[in-house]
Amino acid sequence: MANPATGPAAEAPAGRKRQLRVAHLTDIHVQPELEAARGLEACFAHVQAPGESVPDGPPDLVITGGDTVMDAMDADEARTRLQWDLWRRAKADHCSLDVRSVMGNHDVWGWGKSKARTTGDEPLYGKRFACEQFGRALPYESFDRGGWHIVLLDSTFPHAESYIGRLDDGQFDWLTRDLDAVPATTPVLIVSHIPILSVFPLAAATAREEPGGRPTFQVSGQLVHTDHARIQDLFVKHPNVKACISGHLHVVEQVDYAGVRYLCNGAVSAGWWRGQHRGTDFGYSVVDLFDDGTVEARYVPYGWTARG
Repeated sequence: MANPATGPAAEAPAGRKRQLRVAHLTDIHVQPELEAARGLEACFAHVQAPGESVPDGPPDLVITGGDTVMDAMDADEARTRLQWDLWRRAKADHCSLDVRSVMGNHDVWGWGKSKARTTGDEPLYGKRFACEQFGRALPYESFDRGGWHIVLLDSTFPHAESYIGRLDDGQFDWLTRDLDAVPATTPVLIVSHIPILSVFPLAAATAREEPGGRPTFQVSGQLVHTDHARIQDLFVKHPNVKACISGHLHVVEQVDYAGVRYLCNGAVSAGWWRGQHRGTDFGYSVVDLFDDGTVEARYVPYGWTARG
């Protein structure tokens, strides 16, 4: 079910208590053009301003949901460094909250070798560039905060000179071990860049005909996890996985399926800083995590308009 509604974060009904408030800033796509760095600064200011993002308290944590920079996949090293420098300065100068980051397809350097003029032998080729910016060795991690276990996945893998959405076997095995180690009473939030499950790819698909003329739809493996069935089978074994949040699609969407809430949370950059995208404004999501394992989210426009 799509849920484009915006507004204040949900008030906790009697009997449950909010344990953690997360500001999910996804698809920032910072770049020197279109005043994108100023837009990011404005978003950080809105997140932290009393009474701006929500009336009943600021976020405890910021999670950026991937595609931090406009594009590194097809960019040379100088252009890639320029974009990451903009990100680092904005975060250092304008955000006092703890920031954890997910990797997106546009954060990966040089997979488009013909355009990026990379060979694959560069020290920071591929995901190593973004890992250095995020200050960690691996493109995925997990941690505990506010009574919840939070998993940041890496959902982008190479295909030709582009990508598809999935986990490789090594990361899937890591995720299995990670979830096995979490007490059954501890709720889990999964964060990925590409949605694990989404309605939007079907809404965006083009109808075609199978042999014999029967209409069908083809969904792109760049828009949703191609291994969603394997991941959902894993979730069945871990009913404490309560929600999966993502970005990538630049739309706001909510899907409740098999006991898990899947939330696609818009884009800080809206339509890549040029205006709204499919009715989605420049914004971020406030995600509230409660002690009973429930999750509520509201999309919050931060007042930016396209420039340039």
